[in-house]
Amino acid sequence: MAGGDRFYIVLVTCGSSGEARKIAEAIVKKRLAACVNMLTAPVESVYRWKGKVEKAREHLLIIKTGKSRLKALEREVHRLHSYETPEFIAIAIADGSSEYLSWIAGAVRH
Repeated sequence: MAGGDRFYIVLVTCGSSGEARKIAEAIVKKRLAACVNMLTAPVESVYRWKGKVEKAREHLLIIKTGKSRLKALEREVHRLHSYETPEFIAIAIADGSSEYLSWIAGAVRH
């Protein structure tokens, strides 16, 4: 089963493991995501913010969802996130096993 633009992996970084866990649980409960992988070890981020180069230890969420839930997912991440401008990058899944992609579709169906 080809994913086309029906399914997405969304990347979101969080300032703490507690915040990452809170967001992950909320979006799965609301059926905005089928699954969220949380990297338990922080990632080092280097980025430009308000004219300065910054460094931070962040916790990365890898979220699997469907296209129909993408905008609602983005709104919920923004509502729950502590950052002024949280990372929200959606990458289309080009292909995957039909069983897994069907599972995503069922898990986010509302």
